[in-house]
Amino acid sequence: MLFDTHAHLNAVQFNEDLEEVIERAKAEGVEKIVVVGFDTETITRAMELTETYDFIYAAVGWHPVDAIDMKEEDLDWIKELASHPKVVAIGEMGLDYHWDKSPKDIQKEVFRKQIALAKEVKLPIIIHNRDATADVVQILKEEKAEEVGGIMHCFTGSAEVAKECIDINFYISFGGPVTFKNAKKPKEVAAEIPLDRLLIETDCPYLTPHPYRGKRNEPGYVKYVAEEIAELRGMTYEEIARHTMENAKKCFGIS
Repeated sequence: MLFDTHAHLNAVQFNEDLEEVIERAKAEGVEKIVVVGFDTETITRAMELTETYDFIYAAVGWHPVDAIDMKEEDLDWIKELASHPKVVAIGEMGLDYHWDKSPKDIQKEVFRKQIALAKEVKLPIIIHNRDATADVVQILKEEKAEEVGGIMHCFTGSAEVAKECIDINFYISFGGPVTFKNAKKPKEVAAEIPLDRLLIETDCPYLTPHPYRGKRNEPGYVKYVAEEIAELRGMTYEEIARHTMENAKKCFGIS
């Protein structure tokens, strides 16, 4: 009973064998998946997947790396899609200071606009943060993002930052990196945070967990994230699966 809260089955890496990937996920107990769209092409594909598979939901937003390409009509389109019954979040959005395609001021502007949109349509937000933690948290606070809350996707920050995010109504989601041997911080945070704020994800096809690190990631591998967190917390795998499923349903408003 697993919920992969962040997957990119809309990526070209799954063009050849999507059905097999989905069957393997089901065999591993994955019952629900949120496919995240972050530009025109991936949003379109995410929506197609929600129509094809009853257990797939979509998040629609604009990635900070591509913020410079976003037009007002793209924002209008995202707003329009938000009324679809299977669109459960806005994102992924945020800041990415690792790549320099989009200037920081444009990233911040696009981030703020998407938070405002999410508040308007009353959907949670999914946050992408790379090398920009202080600015991300500051903008979330300034824009009163706690009104809708959301998910700190693939969290690798400190326990202090996790607490700050939880205090403003965010869930902390862990992916493959929590299984890496040298991932001291993610392991510490995953062991400590309140159980009712914990989520799991793959971010597939990226960030593949041990023991498949270096290969293409897929939703079925979310079980390795759940197993690792169960061990870190001294809980059973089944308990982590159940709690993270309940948390994800609550966050996304899925019955």
